[in-house]
Amino acid sequence: MSSRKLVILGIVAVLMVIWAVVQSRISSGSRAGPERITYLIQGLDPADIGSIVLGAGDSAVTLKREGGRFVVVNKDNYPTDAKQINNLLTKCLEIRTSGLYTDNPANHEDLGVTEQKARSAVKFLKPDSSVLTGVIVGKDRELGEGSYVRLASSDKVYVSPSAPWFGGRAIDYIQQELISAKREDIQSVTVTSPGGQYSLKAGEDGKTVVLEDMPAGKRLKSSDSETVFSALTSIRLEDVKKNSGGLSFDRQFVCHLKDSTVYTLKLAQKDGKTWITCEATFTDTTPVVVKENEVQSEEQLKKNEAKLLARDRAKEFAIKHQGWVYEIADWKAKYLTRQLSDLLEDEPKPKEKAEEPNAVIE
Repeated sequence: MSSRKLVILGIVAVLMVIWAVVQSRISSGSRAGPERITYLIQGLDPADIGSIVLGAGDSAVTLKREGGRFVVVNKDNYPTDAKQINNLLTKCLEIRTSGLYTDNPANHEDLGVTEQKARSAVKFLKPDSSVLTGVIVGKDRELGEGSYVRLASSDKVYVSPSAPWFGGRAIDYIQQELISAKREDIQSVTVTSPGGQYSLKAGEDGKTVVLEDMPAGKRLKSSDSETVFSALTSIRLEDVKKNSGGLSFDRQFVCHLKDSTVYTLKLAQKDGKTWITCEATFTDTTPVVVKENEVQSEEQLKKNEAKLLARDRAKEFAIKHQGWVYEIADWKAKYLTRQLSDLLEDEPKPKEKAEEPNAVIE
């Protein structure tokens, strides 16, 4: 066989080997190769968002940009909790997809990716109300292999290995904690109602509760009085609306903190619900003065800083809650409105000394 033929046969053999390797890799990839993971939303500038709509129809929640913040349109434009808005954006931007499932809109309803059938839906709108982007989360796939998702502006449906859940209530985007005072910082509380007024103060040990002007023959029920004294360690709202009148605030709860902050809650009951207004004042009006060339100790600097911070917090609190009324839970309302008679019990009577038996004379 000539050298030329040998060379040709060698080239053919090499090409056959290369072809076999390529075919082997293609075949192997189609059987076990992972699908490419991509992000559903390819970029979103929060500055471009004019409003956010969660859900659809009459139950939809609308968050509108107003100045440098978002407000909840469904709640008289009450300010949103910035943390919740950031969480919502982060959840949307982190949605990943592992493959296109269908681009036929006729399949959307069966997959639960219509706005009406969606498990979760959020749309980000431009200031002119046109759709910037959005996410529709549909049904879970069989055997728990991810969920169906699509962009609000596209018919393409993808599979996401871990689609998030978005809060669908207006209250989910509002800071629900109104007041969170530390028990050890409370100096006294005063409860006023149509039936009278009483004041509780911290005992000398800082752990017990004492009633001012204790009636003779009575004592405090320690557990019940503690629930009243520490009521402001956690006050959360159930609902919020503009204070447009129509409520009779005939009860009041005032809490004095050791740093001179005073919280005043006025309470009204209507249609089985309890509504409150919240105010805060800072009673220490002495100015913080630093004389020229005066060198203050670290302890004094910390004291001045704490005072200024407390004063600013009270001012910000008063501004934020002015003009609003908040619904609170029934069980918390009971602590804020307890009558003095509910906190008192009779002092135990001293045991009478047993009489000695008469001596027997023999």
